Amino acid sequence: MKNFFRDGGLVISIISLIILLLFMSAMTFLHSPDLFWILAPFIVLAAGFAIGKLVQVTRRNFQYSALISEEIKSENKMSLYSLPMSVVIIDSQRKIIWFNKGFAKDFSQEAVYGSSFDLVSELPFKCFTAEGGIQIQHADRYYRVYANQPAEEHESDIFLIYLRDITDYVDMIQEKKLSHPVVMLIKIDSFEELFNSSLESETAHVTVQIDRLLEDFIAETTGILRKSSRDRFWAVVEERHIAKLIEGKVKLLDKVREIQVNDRMSVTLSIGIGRTASTIAESESFAKQALEMAQGRGGDQAAIKTVTGFEFYGGVSKGIERSTKVKARIIANQLIQLVESSDRVYIMGHKFSDLDSVGSSVGLACAIRNLGHKADVVVNTLASLSTQLINRLNQPESPDALFISPDDAVESITDDSLLIIVDTHNPIMLESSELHSKAKQVVIIDHHRKTVNYIDNSLIFYHEPYASSASEMVTEILGYFGEAGKITALQAEALLAGIMLDTKNFTIKTGVRTFEAAAFLRKLGADTVNVKGLFANSIENYRQKVALVSNAEIYKRCAIATTTMFSPDMRLIAPQAADELLNIENVDASFVYYRNAGDEVYVSARSLGALNVQLVMEYLGGGGHQTMAAAQLKGISLEDAGKRVKDAIDNYYESVS
Repeated sequence: MKNFFRDGGLVISIISLIILLLFMSAMTFLHSPDLFWILAPFIVLAAGFAIGKLVQVTRRNFQYSALISEEIKSENKMSLYSLPMSVVIIDSQRKIIWFNKGFAKDFSQEAVYGSSFDLVSELPFKCFTAEGGIQIQHADRYYRVYANQPAEEHESDIFLIYLRDITDYVDMIQEKKLSHPVVMLIKIDSFEELFNSSLESETAHVTVQIDRLLEDFIAETTGILRKSSRDRFWAVVEERHIAKLIEGKVKLLDKVREIQVNDRMSVTLSIGIGRTASTIAESESFAKQALEMAQGRGGDQAAIKTVTGFEFYGGVSKGIERSTKVKARIIANQLIQLVESSDRVYIMGHKFSDLDSVGSSVGLACAIRNLGHKADVVVNTLASLSTQLINRLNQPESPDALFISPDDAVESITDDSLLIIVDTHNPIMLESSELHSKAKQVVIIDHHRKTVNYIDNSLIFYHEPYASSASEMVTEILGYFGEAGKITALQAEALLAGIMLDTKNFTIKTGVRTFEAAAFLRKLGADTVNVKGLFANSIENYRQKVALVSNAEIYKRCAIATTTMFSPDMRLIAPQAADELLNIENVDASFVYYRNAGDEVYVSARSLGALNVQLVMEYLGGGGHQTMAAAQLKGISLEDAGKRVKDAIDNYYESVS
């Protein structure tokens, strides 16, 4: 079939031409009869041609109208015009050539013969012919659009389109989604430590402020709030209010932080939200996981668990140190029981092991050996950043060497062996992922803030984000090992070196328990002068560190440095340079990035606590701690890496503003 109303413009032009010819003829006859008779044959010829063309087009349109009626009758077998659904016929050029009264009512502005269907939807026609049609939005209404594909045996170039108004259905689905209940679990961070030295009246005064703040928050919603214990709350809120809470970047955390205890410590909350769950029970399960994740990352933040992962908001303040060591004693007892039931113990840290990773591994391995059980430290000595410590502890003449390579550990591990992982809980960062996959019994001891992809198959997950280092945590455990915890002076120095590394010589994230652990190690004979020697650098490494510091730029109170030089010791130099940059005035954080031997760019980040570098590095796909973090960027140039670091800093400030 030819296109109906394709000649609509032509018809108008022909009629206009005929009128013009008649007007010209009349004017010519009135003003110059002689000229009129000269032009008359041409005028008659032109008028005859125009009238003939008009008759031809009109006849063709009548024929086409009949064909359309025939096709509608053959395909639908019903009166489309009175159908309580919008129906429109378009040609291959998407021009409207027919519509029923439903379409005229729903699309009064677009219901014009010859106008484009693009005024209704610009989607390709194949979208409409898909099974089940497709949903579109026009103005403030929603429609499900279907289309009949023309039969291949006919050379038909017209298409029949149905538009079913589903606005009420869409509104109902949207309302159901917005009214879906979401469980929130709220916990006051470090409640015991926060009110440990407070009077009952002061505690009551502060808790009333917290209660009122949470009640005011719930009062702005249609939800309910219940207090399940002194430091825990349980709430159910509709999804619409959770969306507003997220849109406001969970300002509730900022408001509660304004409440202070004894005018010196701010109150912080950990919030777990179970979103996108299908039932309330599942939402509560999600909320528990989210709350655990929020606390594992240091508290003062909201974690939202969805079916695809976690989202985090907040986390800008320092955590409150826990004074109780009850958990350390319980972990020590459980660990001894596991060691007693194992045939061999392997202790492993993270890749490119540092003094904290090696020191905590050594201290724990030696204590287990004092219990009379075989224990080995799994470390790749060729890629370690603690070669000086390893060389001090390594005794080749000893029949029972302390260190073992990852390959040897993989070959010798059995189902009855115990694997203890220290200073990391991220499976990607393990010294040997293969060893972890073969281990049937796993224990985690770590102080880094919890990441989403944590090891979840451990028998014991001893995680203290408030601790300064893994070496501090191991030292506390050794205090409950009895006589077996009395390790040698050299082994105690290994633990002390780990504490000094992560605290920057007792200046960052150092609490009472940190000094107690150091005092315990000092009693065992650890010499601080010997420990200081483990941090010594070669003259070449020192020069490269100075070059990095001197080339740094300041961006939004952050010192950023890079180098094009490659050195095998750059993994050691970059963190040291980042530490040095923190000594610059008006610098809250430092970032040093460099390229390794491959195509990866490593970023080392440090801060004094005013800026949470963990959140910055997570934006780059890394992680770590509030004051110490890192990231690896693959397949990227140094210039692009610098831009991404600045983008991450911008994103951080936007998220906390």
